[in-house]
Amino acid sequence: MTEFRPGRFEILPVVVKNLLIINVLFFLAQTSFKATGMVNLENLLGLHHVKSPLFQPWQIVTHLFLHGGIGHLFANMFGLWMFGSVLENLWGPKRFLTFFFLCGFGAAILQIASLWFQHYELLHQYVALKANPTPDAINLFFQNFGLGSHPGAMNVLNSYQANPDNSMLANELVNFITSYTNMAISYPTIGASGAVFGILAAFVYLFPNTDIYLYFLFPIKAKWIGLAYFGYEIFSALQNSPGDNIAHWAHLGGGLVGFLLVITWNKTNRKKFY
Repeated sequence: MTEFRPGRFEILPVVVKNLLIINVLFFLAQTSFKATGMVNLENLLGLHHVKSPLFQPWQIVTHLFLHGGIGHLFANMFGLWMFGSVLENLWGPKRFLTFFFLCGFGAAILQIASLWFQHYELLHQYVALKANPTPDAINLFFQNFGLGSHPGAMNVLNSYQANPDNSMLANELVNFITSYTNMAISYPTIGASGAVFGILAAFVYLFPNTDIYLYFLFPIKAKWIGLAYFGYEIFSALQNSPGDNIAHWAHLGGGLVGFLLVITWNKTNRKKFY
């Protein structure tokens, strides 16, 4: 029976080692700048909705190097080390680095698409309201997006409703709605999880019958861990539970790209399942 156990850090291949170092350095910079209030790296480098005023093209890559906390960082770096080291030793550094960034790119594209659909109605109503800020359109916007519970918003709305011909009040209300909309679509997506899910997909495809020791105690074949992880991500992405701030579509995007790449690269070399 083939078994897989995490190796020692001393035998880390060069790309995995440098990716670990870069991610840790970014995390230190991220937390240091946030504590001092100098620069918000999540706004600058995290991935945003394409209509957000914070969106920049480089975020498709840079979001991979930021994390939401020490637990998030550890989980991603552990997965990168555990599965990525095997793939880099198998493929070599150039192919593995290409694979890592392509999976990250796939994660970003699917996450951007999910954000577009998630906020489509908000942006649609906002554009219509901004073009024609009638009392009915404003009331509908407040009802649809729960702004009735916002005290500041209701004060502005009540003042406007009492005097709808006052252009200054109308502009103030539109400015508030603009700020609300920009804030809603500017929540950043951060983390290397999408690329790591691509690495996991490739590992599961190449080594489906390899035993992975869960909590270093219980041997489970890689294919069952892969099916459980991706099944959970599909369920969670479709569920779209309120308050769930995990980028499930990014995970699935990275996993899908990783799966397609490893199939393409190994369609002539594959002899057997390990």
